[in-house]
Amino acid sequence: MEIKLLYAAVVKSCASSLRLAHNHPSGNMLPSEQDKRLTLRIKKAGEILDIPVLDHLIMTAEGYYSFADEGEL
Repeated sequence: MEIKLLYAAVVKSCASSLRLAHNHPSGNMLPSEQDKRLTLRIKKAGEILDIPVLDHLIMTAEGYYSFADEGEL
């Protein structure tokens, strides 16, 4: 994911915060290390731009995983 392209859209839309979501078709709700690293990078960019990341959800057919609910943001 290109973080600069993500934030270009966020800034262009005049958003004051951001929620991320993506699916895991495998059904595994737990975040991968790549998911964790990407979330941290997006969060750091948001801090610089004063656009906080409120949550990152991983969706599956069985449910979801919330970084915010798990204290990972």
